[in-house]
Amino acid sequence: MSNGTQDQTAHSAAALADALASSTTRGAPTPDPQLQDREPDPHDVARQIVLRQLAMAPRSRSQLEQKLAQRGCPADVAAAVLDRMTEVGLIDDQAYAQMLVRSQQAGRGLAKRALARELRTRGIDVDLAGEALSSITDAEERDRARELVDKKLRAMHGLGIEVQTRRLAGMLARKGYSPSLTYAVIRDAIADAPEHLPD
Repeated sequence: MSNGTQDQTAHSAAALADALASSTTRGAPTPDPQLQDREPDPHDVARQIVLRQLAMAPRSRSQLEQKLAQRGCPADVAAAVLDRMTEVGLIDDQAYAQMLVRSQQAGRGLAKRALARELRTRGIDVDLAGEALSSITDAEERDRARELVDKKLRAMHGLGIEVQTRRLAGMLARKGYSPSLTYAVIRDAIADAPEHLPD
């Protein structure tokens, strides 16, 4: 993750901590028995739901909209609360998309095609998704595929080349790599493997 993204994440975390603190400690007088039966303010309820969700993990605006809808929050209230959270930087789909792309590529080794699906399922705008995906170069994607193949190949020592190729291709396909890149990387990795080098 770049320093810029780390700074954004740190800033968002600090803002979230402040929001949580202020929402739970903001003027806490002894409850007035006459007011206890009043309906809670829907905006406050929505804010609390959003803050709890963000405290657990980063979320996209779309994910938070879905959570509020599940909890029966009126659409106009949800929109107002989410707009305000976006204004203060607690919701930032651009930063979220960049973080997700980098973490999923590094952690799970997903290719751009699979990452695009991940972003879609989280409701990230097409333009923001494209911008986040453009941060991964073709060379980086190929290098990550080679790392995955080399690691799995070490655990397949002694198997025939056809079996190794089939299993490696299946793994890369599940992670969204194209057939052309998949077979080029596998071919090179098998050729470089000590067990397949000529004596």
